[in-house]
Amino acid sequence: MKFQTLPLLTHHTYKLHEAGVDEAGRGCYAGPVCAAAVILPKGYSNNLLNDSKKLTTKQRNHLQSEIEKIALCYAVAMVSVQVIDTINILQASVQAMHQAIAQLTTTPKLLLIDGNYFKPTQNLVPYHTIIKGDSKYQSIAAASILAKTHRDKYMLALHLQQPLYGWASNKGYGTALHRAAIAQYGYTQHHRRSFNI
Repeated sequence: MKFQTLPLLTHHTYKLHEAGVDEAGRGCYAGPVCAAAVILPKGYSNNLLNDSKKLTTKQRNHLQSEIEKIALCYAVAMVSVQVIDTINILQASVQAMHQAIAQLTTTPKLLLIDGNYFKPTQNLVPYHTIIKGDSKYQSIAAASILAKTHRDKYMLALHLQQPLYGWASNKGYGTALHRAAIAQYGYTQHHRRSFNI
């Protein structure tokens, strides 16, 4: 039986707790995939909230602090390179989302998922997938920002261990510097071997 989703509802009309969910790092050559789930207070609005990729580092860090202060609850989860290479990046992204949702201290009644693919959670919380949802729903935008900022800080820590690959600036994405470093120095334990690098 195919799981049925609820019709798309805005946060202005939906009266129960909804959680925005998004991931970061899906297309990277190195590092984990990270997901966040956020339940914002009813009536909360911030004109700066948007897809994290459209914001500056300073804006993202400012919003991270605000979101973590005002959210009813939030959670961030990461899935390792080893898991990504075992089950593939799409399934690992969903796993990271499930882990973040499971860590929420308030059980959401509806999940708003960025993108077009998701699997039901274990307790079958209704969900709706929304393409470019991080630019349409503030709760998804908030999740996008938390996933991005937490993962960026993780990659900065990895950069201190492996500075040759430029992760401080590329965060594991396949920039020219990153590709050149792989060609010269080879892979590290943080690289996704299942990717065609």
